[in-house]
Amino acid sequence: MLKIFVSGHRGMVGSALVRAFKEQAANYELLLVSRNELDLLSQSAVSEFIRLEQPDIVINAAAKVGGIHANNTYPAEFIHQNLLINTNLIHAAWENEVGRVLNLGSSCIYPRACEQPIKEEYLLTGPLEKTNEAYALAKIAGLEMCRHYRNQYGVLYHSAMPTNLYGPGDNYHGENSHVLPALIRRFHEAKENGADEVMIWGTGKPRRELMHVDDLASGVLFLLGMEQPPDWVNLGTGTDHSILEIAHLVKKTIGFEGAITHDLDKLDGMLVKRLDVSLINSLGWKANIAFEEGVKSAYDDFLTGLQSGTTRL
Repeated sequence: MLKIFVSGHRGMVGSALVRAFKEQAANYELLLVSRNELDLLSQSAVSEFIRLEQPDIVINAAAKVGGIHANNTYPAEFIHQNLLINTNLIHAAWENEVGRVLNLGSSCIYPRACEQPIKEEYLLTGPLEKTNEAYALAKIAGLEMCRHYRNQYGVLYHSAMPTNLYGPGDNYHGENSHVLPALIRRFHEAKENGADEVMIWGTGKPRRELMHVDDLASGVLFLLGMEQPPDWVNLGTGTDHSILEIAHLVKKTIGFEGAITHDLDKLDGMLVKRLDVSLINSLGWKANIAFEEGVKSAYDDFLTGLQSGTTRL
């Protein structure tokens, strides 16, 4: 029976991984600890935990995350905490002879102005998007650590670069959330309050690729089934939508009947960001959850969380 440590298991990504593992018939023993039980920012604590528990696989799903506003406002916290999480987990795994680490990165690691769709080889070929540079640098460091430890020590340390994610357990904070949960909350509250309009940030022209977090979990399980996965591989849907298109879909899903207006003082961020998923598709995996279906399930989860008091607001 494989013992798998999933860091950040209470977050959106980590909880999706836990659901996916529990649905499998395979013999997995999940090693799950809360933030109060293990401080991932402490090198000594992480090393001692890995030494005592001896997992066979470490999946790094822990991170300090947020949208444009959060990344722009707290860059020092984003680079510091994410560097510590990555380096502590990867090095502790190696020094305690853990044979496999799957590190989860982010599509924001790629250069701002690279050709679309974004191929894996575009990494480090140009400047990063300034609005999330600190977070991206920390994620790049984790990816490069896995690659170099794999090359030097012969361990199976590899990374997956998911596109923008959404789904159960998402963060619906009014300012620090990503685009889809922010829109879901905004349109829901507008409908509840009988508002005449919902204002979206920026022009609405930037295009974003969005993938349901349960699709990411299936991609992670697929990669764990490979004996020699790539050093890093994109995980995404291969399709994108403009922010305005996303807003209209959310509006329709929620049943809001007012207008959509624009706050042009807010930053747009990258105008286009879509991953090239030809590599992972060629290996035999594809995302399966349609966007319309995913948005509906995300809104249903949001409503359920409001009723139970578990929605992250």
